[in-house]
Amino acid sequence: MDFIIDDPQREQEFRQILTKIQLAKNGETADQMKQHGLIYKINWGASIISLREIASQYSPNHLLALKLWNKQWRETMILAAMLDVPKEVTEEQMDYWTKSLETTEIAEVLNTYLWVKTKFAFIKSLEWCRGKKHLVRFAGLHLMGRLALIEKSAMDELFEPFFDVLSPLAKDQNLKQVYYRSYLLLGMKSKTMNETAILFAKDLKNIDSEDSNSLADMILSELTSPYVQESFVKNT
Repeated sequence: MDFIIDDPQREQEFRQILTKIQLAKNGETADQMKQHGLIYKINWGASIISLREIASQYSPNHLLALKLWNKQWRETMILAAMLDVPKEVTEEQMDYWTKSLETTEIAEVLNTYLWVKTKFAFIKSLEWCRGKKHLVRFAGLHLMGRLALIEKSAMDELFEPFFDVLSPLAKDQNLKQVYYRSYLLLGMKSKTMNETAILFAKDLKNIDSEDSNSLADMILSELTSPYVQESFVKNT
């Protein structure tokens, strides 16, 4: 990570934010999250709505975001994603933060609020889909879906390379839900992408894997449905 000299204003904002997080704590929510497998070193149980309200009180700042991330509370990591400046994000930062992920919640927050807005989003999504760590692959798949959702006007050719990395991931039962959601978003981006996604899903059925076969059936059922097909007619 790049070394950045601290300044008094960012330190003051950082301390203010820590206090506001603690005032927004909800022990019941934190306990429920723990029961569902979302384990953090420190989790105050503050809601996303509360954290968005805190973020709205500060101007986005890269140094402030780095300080918040380094604190490693659940809430500070979420606020780091909300308050960072996408154009100042580096590939090194994206890799470092993503490879240190410990929950799917933070992966989704980073993708939604920050990574999808960076110029490295497409290349990192592809790289992470090839990753060795489960949460890195999860982040890659989730970011793929966010890109398909947000970058509706982007050329379809930018998304075609994703099909090269999707086959191996279809066999991973632990990625089934995020794979399904993101694949549907990819297949609903345009009529052309829909046709490509349907053909690829049919090929998934040729893989000797029960998981990939059931996933392909679910995908094909949705992407060929009248609802999805009619949506392309309405948008023409």
